[in-house]
Amino acid sequence: MQEAFLHFLWKFQYFTTTALQTVDGRPMQVIRPGLHNTDAGPDFLQARLVVGGVEWAGSVEMHLRSSDWAQHRHQGNPAYENVVLHVVWEHNEPVRHPDGTEIPVVSLQSYADLSLLHRYEELLANLSPVPCAAQFGEVREIHKRQALDNALMSRLQQKAREITELYERNQRNWEETAYQVLARNFGFKINAEPMLDLAQSVPLKILQKHADSPLQMEALLFGQAGLLLPADDTDSHAAALRREHRFLRHKYGLPEPLSVAQWKFLRLRPANFPTLRLAQLTALLHRRQRLFSSLLALQSPADMARFVDVPPLEYWQNHYHFGKASTHSGRIGTESQYNLLVNSVVPLLAAYAEVANEQSRIDQAVTLLEALPAEDNKIVRMWADEVGLTAKTAFDAQAAIGLYNHGCSQRRCLSCPIGVALLRPAAKPEVRFEGVAKPF
Repeated sequence: MQEAFLHFLWKFQYFTTTALQTVDGRPMQVIRPGLHNTDAGPDFLQARLVVGGVEWAGSVEMHLRSSDWAQHRHQGNPAYENVVLHVVWEHNEPVRHPDGTEIPVVSLQSYADLSLLHRYEELLANLSPVPCAAQFGEVREIHKRQALDNALMSRLQQKAREITELYERNQRNWEETAYQVLARNFGFKINAEPMLDLAQSVPLKILQKHADSPLQMEALLFGQAGLLLPADDTDSHAAALRREHRFLRHKYGLPEPLSVAQWKFLRLRPANFPTLRLAQLTALLHRRQRLFSSLLALQSPADMARFVDVPPLEYWQNHYHFGKASTHSGRIGTESQYNLLVNSVVPLLAAYAEVANEQSRIDQAVTLLEALPAEDNKIVRMWADEVGLTAKTAFDAQAAIGLYNHGCSQRRCLSCPIGVALLRPAAKPEVRFEGVAKPF
């Protein structure tokens, strides 16, 4: 059994409350189970209970065994001084506050419906990528929608937190942060990390000093990327960039360039080569000086298309790599535009909404996701294959990805509205509120 099952039972009061007693025989009544705490500290906060005729208000802590209290080193921790009830499955030793006062204990093993535990264990034992795949069709649409909406918002919040952390490291500079986020996503997953390292190696304010010279901007980025090799000097464009980089690196005291080994070319389509992506990023930074405000202004995929529709230097309109000619436009394709919207613009909007407390930015982010087609990846395809859940928009796809990554793959069924709906008892036990017995 997992401790999460105890949380589930207590949160929804899925146990017999008639004649509920602590392990030492005192009658007990739950007035309010409390607020489920997913951060550090006790598991449920602001609970109200009556134990032995005395009303208590405080926190509730849960463990599989009473002895886990000591193993988790709660004794002496000030965060647990307000615990008024210890909920366990198995009681094997008393637990006391530092002043010697014994904490009341209730063992849910004596009051829970064991069929719930068996159904939960069967769900976790399912080998399908989606534990509830066999029962998914039985779940009402409202629960599926709630699960997906929750997963989407959690995914947005997670991405927003990553960006706000970057924002703090950048001394609360949104322009620098937007530049780094955009650069990372120009790496399109496989080269995302070296792209971010590169952006942090060449601050935006230095690039903007050379905004009138895309050649010098390219020299700064390609040089610090470690992609200007002596062997490429037979190519006149590469040689010119190397000369400019030597001068500019010395002028600004830039750090050691990245290693060429950090960049991945193998098994990439030429259109995704980091060399071409860097050229596209340079062109965008050259033409779009007010980067952050421009990104915040995007309202539709069409706006994004206009924003990134910037041709790179002529050299990159017929090269993917130094010295290797080919025929192409050098512009960013539609699929890549959508990718940048989903992974750069939408998280930036969510992060800005959090920092500036502007709910309208969350609405803008959601509107953008709903206007974009769903991406095609293995997780989206898995949902369609396993349970017939087809993503039609980027909102659907991001929600499905979030639900799988942070729910299904970790078997967190008790944190999911779908899992909760499947495990809900058919006959709900009686529970008492303020001394009056009421059914669920």
